[in-house]
Amino acid sequence: MKRVIDGTAIVYADGAFNTPNGKTAHGLVRFTERYEVLGVIDRNYAGRDAGEVLDGRHYDIPIFRDLREATEALGAGRLDYFVVGLAPDGGRLPDEARSVIRQAIGLGMHVDSGLHDFLYKDPDIAGLAKEKGCRLRDIRRTPEREELHFFTGKIEEVDCLKVAVLGTDSAVGKRTTAWILVHGFRNAGLKAELIGTGQTAWLQGAKYSMVMDSCINDFVSGEIEHAVHEAWKQESPDLLVIEGQGSLMNPAYPGGFEILAAGRPDYVILQHAPMRKEYDGFPGYPLHPLPEQIRAIELISGKKVIAITVNHEDMEAEAIGPACEAIEAETGIPAFDVLAHGPEGLTQLIRNYLP
Repeated sequence: MKRVIDGTAIVYADGAFNTPNGKTAHGLVRFTERYEVLGVIDRNYAGRDAGEVLDGRHYDIPIFRDLREATEALGAGRLDYFVVGLAPDGGRLPDEARSVIRQAIGLGMHVDSGLHDFLYKDPDIAGLAKEKGCRLRDIRRTPEREELHFFTGKIEEVDCLKVAVLGTDSAVGKRTTAWILVHGFRNAGLKAELIGTGQTAWLQGAKYSMVMDSCINDFVSGEIEHAVHEAWKQESPDLLVIEGQGSLMNPAYPGGFEILAAGRPDYVILQHAPMRKEYDGFPGYPLHPLPEQIRAIELISGKKVIAITVNHEDMEAEAIGPACEAIEAETGIPAFDVLAHGPEGLTQLIRNYLP
């Protein structure tokens, strides 16, 4: 039976589900140990199953037009948490979401949000939450400085296999691939842990995580190192999978440098969407070619990219296999679509690198 850390939840993704701006909701629909997700709010897909919309698979998670419809169907008393599943560029909370959050608090729900607009700073929302005895959790709220860690070099003690899942763009599926790999290892009887580096991984229940894009720069490397070291020390894993952020060459989210420098992965897996021509959300900024991105990663880290994992957005099912073959021919690196085809091939490849 699935472990649930906090309770039941409704996920708010109105107008964003099945788009890059709904990636937090997508992650929670596909997997979370923090909540039992009972439904999603998005008027565009109301009446359908969230899994069927997202992956063509029935997950028994209905999509509702609004919170009123959801509570009438599920019962307001069954919902412990209202989770903001939006992930818009810039991480700002839309004004229309604030009124729905107030409605959820009025019904007695705790609220979790991973956006940069903090709920605790909104006097109306914070006051209502205090009145109703509801908890607000701003996942991107930076811990106090005395709670943060500076890089020390203790990462060199970690002697298990470390793999980073980086990407050629933001919102390209790095976290999903990382979880699928972790679960593939676990299903094979091996011990694996995800090192979460964003708010959605925390919302999914990643035990060892930090939120890289809201951490004070001086402490980013230390927080990555600390999460990796703690997972190794506490779990004695066979494999640690480090979730990537953004991409090295993305103009708005140039992530990955700190992961390579401080997480010190042994190898890199690179997530890529073959149909993308421009960086997500930035028309006029062409995506750097895949071989160029591979060379950049290997030059910066001194480590090999050993697999390409494919995001099949805007592709028909029959096009996935040829796309993987084309990537292998172009780069000489094996390519997999773990979301469409499962993790077995990638899992077996990674097992060959175990100490």
